[in-house]
Order: sequence, then structure tokens, then C-alpha cells
Amino acid sequence: MEISKYELDECVSYINRCRTEVSKRLVGQKDIVDGILTAMIAGGHVLLEGVPGLAKTLAVRTFAEISGLEYKRIQFTPDLLPADVTGTLIYQQTLGKFAVRRGPVFSNVVLADEINRAPAKVQSALLEAMAEHQVTIGETSYHLPEPFFVLATQNPIEQEGTYNLPEAELDRFLMKLLITYPTPEEEIQVIKANGESITSPVQQVFSPTVLEKCKAAVQAITADEKILRYIVSIVNVTRPDPNRQEKRSSAAQKKNDILHYISFGVSPRAGIALLQCARVAALFAGRGFVLPEDVQNVAKPVLRHRLVLNYEASADGVSSDDLISKIIELMPLP
Repeated sequence: MEISKYELDECVSYINRCRTEVSKRLVGQKDIVDGILTAMIAGGHVLLEGVPGLAKTLAVRTFAEISGLEYKRIQFTPDLLPADVTGTLIYQQTLGKFAVRRGPVFSNVVLADEINRAPAKVQSALLEAMAEHQVTIGETSYHLPEPFFVLATQNPIEQEGTYNLPEAELDRFLMKLLITYPTPEEEIQVIKANGESITSPVQQVFSPTVLEKCKAAVQAITADEKILRYIVSIVNVTRPDPNRQEKRSSAAQKKNDILHYISFGVSPRAGIALLQCARVAALFAGRGFVLPEDVQNVAKPVLRHRLVLNYEASADGVSSDDLISKIIELMPLP
């Protein structure tokens, strides 16, 4: 079923209003705003990475307010327990039986602040919630409220007392967004505001009904077979061939050898995420169909955390973003 012009315009109107409300508190950060919006509409989770003081927590709280959804924050620490996230069974002596005390994960928008500060046992408590939208307490599984989003933050510079997220959990995040420093002009605005913008009131734009309407619009956006093949070709080129012979050539040729730096490529979940996010990008542009540039625009946030690089990439100063840029540059357009 094709999407009508009226439905497209209505969704774009909601998106623009959302951007306007967020700008009352956040200065700049357009890519972060659009990234979180993309994940909300696509129904996925987001990993936000940036140094302290770049308004990661403020961004998540602001989106929760304009969406009208229930919001909970979990501060991850080394002494956090899985039960502190999911909940546990409490014995009620007066009734002589156990009752369920639900944890903060039972919310629509969950901020997992500094998620890499908790050990693997606590991080894994989120896996079932993120993948299946349910939590098992005791012998019973409980469905989480819908919609359900996890927006996790992590600090890339403080590594003491932190735990790297396992690849299985990273793959559950639809996107990884990198929050960078503001430009000098943007920082002047931040200093002038002197923190007053943090308390600026914002109006609710989204609701569960509006969100479902935008999701339905995204599913109605068409993607040609050539676009699907383009996505699959991008995904496939990241997967090393075990039968491939190593090239023993010059350093320049090694730099052009993408697979030389990759230990493990992306999973099929990456291709699904690329298509879904490309459809949202088309919606942002007010189009009812996906173009190759939509795929290219979302490739880095969708793929950067799914690529597992080897030690040679670290030694040569090659990042996931560098490899993704190279793949996009070399891949023929459909």
C-alpha cells in the first residue's frame, strides 16, 4: 500500500514540530536529534557516546517529555545488580507469598546512563528487554509497556572501572550516535543561556497514537529491489572470507583493503536496520520511496558499532567510520 501525500506531510509536520521543541533546550546537535527521532519512529534502541557535559541525559529527557511517554533513568554503577534493573520477587509475610516488585525497566523510555560502568551480568539483564520487550522474574515473563525504547549513554574517554559492551548487546542497538563538541558559535549560545535552557518548558508533540501513525507511514514507504540489493552488498562486503588469501603488499594497498582491518562483519540484523532507517530518512525528506543516499546517510550510525575491528586497525588508526566511508565510496550505486 502506497503512502499518500497527505500522510507524508502530516508526519513531516510532527517531525518538524519535534525538532522545534527540542531546539528550545539543545543547541545544535542536529544529527543527534534526527538520530533519536529515527530510532523512535523505527522502534529501535540508541547508544549515545560522548564525553561528559554534552547534554546526552538532557536530550533523552527532552525527547521523553515531547513524546508524552513514561520515562525512567537507571544510573549504572559497578555495584548495580540485575534485580535493580528488571525487578525481583519480594516475600510478603502477611500474605505468605511472593509478589513481584517491577524495576525501572518497566517504562516506555529507559535511560541507561553510563551503561559501560556496570558489569556484564547487569548489562545482560537488558538483553531480553531490548530484544523481546519482556522481562523474566522468577519463573514468569512479563511484557514491557509499548512502545519501549532504551537510550544508553557511555563515556569514551574514562576506561578505568568500565566494562566493554558485548557484541551481542551492541547488535541490539539500532544506532550508535556520536555526540561531538559544539561549534564556537553554538558554544557562545550555550554560555549565554547559562543553563537556563535546561528548564525551558517543551510541549508534547508525539503520543503513542501519533507514533504508531508515523511507524505505519514508514512501513508504507517503498524500497525497490535494487535498493535491497545495494543494502545487502554493503553488508556482505564487511564479512571476511575465511578462504581469502592475505595480501602481502604495500602499506597503501593495505589501507585500501577493507577486510584487512575487520575481524567480524555485521549480522543480518544490520541489513534490516539499514532498510528501516533509510525508510525513516525518506520520510524526513517527505518522499514515499527510498533512494541510495538515504541508505548512505544512515550507514555510519547503523553499522559503526556492529563492526568488530582487529588490532591492526587500532595500530593504523583506522576507525569503523573510516571503513564505512570507504565501503560507501567503492560500492556501485544501483
